[in-house]
Amino acid sequence: MQSLLPERPWLKFYPPDLPASIDYPKIPVYSLLTESAKAGPSQTALVFQGKRLTYGELNRLSNRFANGLKVLGISKGDRIAIILPNIPQFVICFYGALKTGAVVVPTNPIYREKELEFQLENSGAVVAVILNNISSGTDFYSEFEKCRSRLSKIRQVFVTSITDFLPPIKKQLAGPVKKIQTVRRNGTLNLVDFLRKQSDQAPGQKSGRFDPLDEIAVLQYTGGTTGISKGAMLTHYNLVSNAIVANRLRRGKHGESATLAVIPFFHIYGLTSAMNAPVQAGEKIILLPRFDPDEVLDVIENEKINVFPGVPAMYLALIHHPSLLKHSLSSIKVCVSGAAPLPAEVQKRFNQITGGHLVEGYGLTEASPITHANLIGSDVVTKAGSIGIPVPDTDAKIVDIETGLITLPVGDVGELAVKGPQVMKGYWNNPSETANIFRGEWMLTGDIVKRDEDGFFYVVDRKKDMIDVSGFKVWPREVEEVLFSHPDVKDVAVIGIDDDRTGEAVKAFVVLKDKNKNPGADALLEFCRERIAPFKTPKAIEFREDLPKTLVGKVLRRKLREEEKNPPSA
Repeated sequence: MQSLLPERPWLKFYPPDLPASIDYPKIPVYSLLTESAKAGPSQTALVFQGKRLTYGELNRLSNRFANGLKVLGISKGDRIAIILPNIPQFVICFYGALKTGAVVVPTNPIYREKELEFQLENSGAVVAVILNNISSGTDFYSEFEKCRSRLSKIRQVFVTSITDFLPPIKKQLAGPVKKIQTVRRNGTLNLVDFLRKQSDQAPGQKSGRFDPLDEIAVLQYTGGTTGISKGAMLTHYNLVSNAIVANRLRRGKHGESATLAVIPFFHIYGLTSAMNAPVQAGEKIILLPRFDPDEVLDVIENEKINVFPGVPAMYLALIHHPSLLKHSLSSIKVCVSGAAPLPAEVQKRFNQITGGHLVEGYGLTEASPITHANLIGSDVVTKAGSIGIPVPDTDAKIVDIETGLITLPVGDVGELAVKGPQVMKGYWNNPSETANIFRGEWMLTGDIVKRDEDGFFYVVDRKKDMIDVSGFKVWPREVEEVLFSHPDVKDVAVIGIDDDRTGEAVKAFVVLKDKNKNPGADALLEFCRERIAPFKTPKAIEFREDLPKTLVGKVLRRKLREEEKNPPSA
């Protein structure tokens, strides 16, 4: 009988320059910036709409924010909410806040009133940095304004504009041409004016014990795709170790790459892969506040992007973009998909078009986030449809779904459990949920996976998304993969719906490539019947213009289930 103890067969696939274990420095996260600024002060750090900031300038600006916060009485452990898209101010405030010993709470700038109120109240944030723009009829400050009087802990609010760090000509044009307005807000401080008044010298550090393994750097809230959002307590050691691992996986040389940062920094995938990792490597980071296929293609070509961390929704949009073949993507060396499952058909088509630089990785908020990856390079083994193998210093195993205590043999389907230096300290003020997710040193991920003999892992689906059809388990992703392979299907999501006869039944929501070429529900159902068991075949198919998704491209199956139970009024 084969051993059920955790094994590491994946180590034989590590290239010679990737060690199985790394000696991570026990340093604060902001040291990633200070060390790169020391090594290359004139090296370009950020590029935003033509404006370039060097590592020396970025470090000094973060010093200014830190020194200003100290004047305001901010001290170790205070929570600072950064409610911004990918603009220079996010990076400045992130490292500046950490230099005071504060804890950063990255927050989605398009959250609505109740979402903002929950996250800011739950975290106990005392300072908020928020976008103060009205663009295309959207007032990015208004949702915060609605709940501000109920935010009991907030002491200071900074406002900043997306135009504040634009080059002068673009800043002048932004108002009349793009209709970007900035409004005076009572009871706030203008961030740029505040920074001008502060010292750019390194803030003095109070004496006392600093333990990066224990000190929280970031309260990263989960996406809430399956329920109430929870604040993952990520320590300095969690984030530093994962940034270093991300760079080792890229196999690049210090300061030689350009990273496209269109994955939002307020999401843990963007925070690590598009900000902390390239800062640690002294790379040039090109900031895009939102994903626009035309702009992404132009930036890749003009800035000679080497690293493009993305999500399946982005690659899906690019492969269907009419201008894709008019652009050169030859500079890209690393193109890693994360944050949501990458459909095999999307990966195949993207690699056919671009020459094959797209691989899938895996992570979760609670693990800072990277735990698995398909390795990069012509000398490594990758497997289509797999999330890859565990990264250095990370162990992974498959356990039973019911208790999470029984280790399952190779080939069995169960829940993924992981342990490593990137795994969170626990959930903020939520000991019961923390206890639910940990089994000793092992953390349960909530994802249902299988593993092959080589140690490559494959995501079957989310534990909470399982559909029970007459006692048979149906994983939505399996049905989605079948429908994705249909030539007329652009996007798809599958959920379970109530059924009097079987308890639950499968329903698919389909987005077509061309709505004028609809094959019809019957044809798609027959397509499924030919490829999967009858109990897995959808009972119903609904055609849609698009699917509800998070900003990083995760399908909100919860939203679809809610709409199914409570249909929106016509």
